[in-house]
Amino acid sequence: QVQLVESGGGLVQAGGSLRLSCAASGRTFNRNAMGWFRQAPGKEREFVAAISWSGGVTFYADSVKGRFTISRDIAKNTAYLQMNSLKAEDTAVYYCAATLALVARHAGAYDYWGQGTQVTVSS
Repeated sequence: QVQLVESGGGLVQAGGSLRLSCAASGRTFNRNAMGWFRQAPGKEREFVAAISWSGGVTFYADSVKGRFTISRDIAKNTAYLQMNSLKAEDTAVYYCAATLALVARHAGAYDYWGQGTQVTVSS
């Protein structure tokens, strides 16, 4: 079993930056692809970014491409989402997830989920 705990959310101004962390526990963490999803009020959960278990392949939603960067530190059992040039529309609860697949962009492919961390961007 993999346990995921997100942190780093909070209030930021438009144009600012924020770094989310996802601390993971579990023996299979280094063999899990990781993903970030977000859900705004009244909206469905949407894909944000994903990174393969090896760290060599990444995917981003078009809405965040060029602004967000996903990374992972296997030694620290932690995944990150660096968010730059934040916009009001980035406001959402951000969730970290893990999958046994090589990499995935669909929520249904993920087996483990964190509790979420709120990101609020003021304009």
